[in-house]
Amino acid sequence: MSPAPDAALFSTAQLLAALRALPYREAAFLLTRLTQGRSLEESAAFYGISPEAFSVHFLRAALGLSRAASLPCRPPENDAQEDVWARALAGALEQDTEGVPTALAATLALCRRMRALGQEVTGALQAAEREEENSPRRRREDVLRRLAVLALLALTAWLYFNRPVEEPPKRPIPPPSLQR
Repeated sequence: MSPAPDAALFSTAQLLAALRALPYREAAFLLTRLTQGRSLEESAAFYGISPEAFSVHFLRAALGLSRAASLPCRPPENDAQEDVWARALAGALEQDTEGVPTALAATLALCRRMRALGQEVTGALQAAEREEENSPRRRREDVLRRLAVLALLALTAWLYFNRPVEEPPKRPIPPPSLQR
């Protein structure tokens, strides 16, 4: 078994690959907090949630990033441990201390590395997004979407113009004695 990679030595490309493996929401929490340089309170206010709730979401995202980067990590065993870990990770990032549980050491190092390479990671993500937008696969998908919309519009127009001209006969209203 090979040793785990050192999170402090991760390159921008490795961080980008790990970020792109995450669900969008988790990646957004990490980017907001680490690459944009927002404080815990600013990040929580951005999402309209309490700092405690943001810390828990951030912890889950950071653990997901560690898994995607093949770093050793394990999920918290229960909600109480998750709250403790979330506060410890948030505090360690705010004050640059080392006071985190040993299970979070690699995750903390990875978060710090991402924060250190914040501008490079943001630039690499923007470049990857531009490349995706200009790719032939994306252009083909856009053309197919437009063709599907045109087909739906044509079908709707055909059904509209080929509807029966006569109104269907109205059903007679039953006498009040039979309406019960």
